[in-house]
Amino acid sequence: MKVGLQVPSFTWPEGPSGLGPTLAQIARTAEDAGFHSLWLMDHYFQIPGVGSYDEDMLEGYAGLSYCAAVTRRLKLGTMASGVTYRHPGLLVKIATTLDVLSGGRAYLGVGAAWYEREHRGLGVPFPPLAIRFEMLEETLQIAKQMWSGGAAPYRGKHFSLDETLCRPMPLSRPHPPILVAGGGETKTLRLVARYADACNLYGDLAAVRHKLEVLRRHCDEVGRDFTEIERTTLGTVRLGAPKAEIVAQFEALAAAGVQQAIFNTPDVSDLSLLEAFGREIIPHVEGL
Repeated sequence: MKVGLQVPSFTWPEGPSGLGPTLAQIARTAEDAGFHSLWLMDHYFQIPGVGSYDEDMLEGYAGLSYCAAVTRRLKLGTMASGVTYRHPGLLVKIATTLDVLSGGRAYLGVGAAWYEREHRGLGVPFPPLAIRFEMLEETLQIAKQMWSGGAAPYRGKHFSLDETLCRPMPLSRPHPPILVAGGGETKTLRLVARYADACNLYGDLAAVRHKLEVLRRHCDEVGRDFTEIERTTLGTVRLGAPKAEIVAQFEALAAAGVQQAIFNTPDVSDLSLLEAFGREIIPHVEGL
């Protein structure tokens, strides 16, 4: 099993002047500790459940580009970019730039978007959910077309591109992995089966197992090999918890079929805890 680290909050004691140095230290420490990937939450405002809406929030891809410059191995992605945030042609271009400048380390993480307050706050259109899912499917189609190497037009219900030109092409082959976040059984997991290279699920073990079985059925329906899709989860780990407790959490996820366990932690700016996780937990988890 691989282990990824998500950073969803940037409210650290040093304040805005310390954001850059702290994020760089977290990224370098995670890489040295043996983490496979680093994910930044992509939002305009902080989300409920993590903090107050007016807490510090970095733009996702600018933050990832900064992390790319201070690391050499970590895979990098947003968890995840709402389909409403950027026009799909620009999103693919931005993800391609991250991939090229990082030496082929980008994921394209995308979802249907949900946080209405940040959209209204900054004047970004927030169409109904059914429309956002249509936009998401078209975005996935556009990404595939732009990364195919051609420059043909794309005509969809919501997006129209005269030339899907993408130069330079990404270094990742065949392209940066496309991760569709969310566990909706009727729409989201169907889109994963049709278009994605990875899924991201959250919830307890029973929910994860159930969602993976639903995804398997969608794959069967469209003639897709289920094993082609990287199965990832998003959860929370308290880095100071007993080693046995943390290891058991990852063992259970591996037994459920998870291939990469991505977690966030309220202790992320405590670099000594990240270092200890690398020494004590990751060597065991990698063998699962």
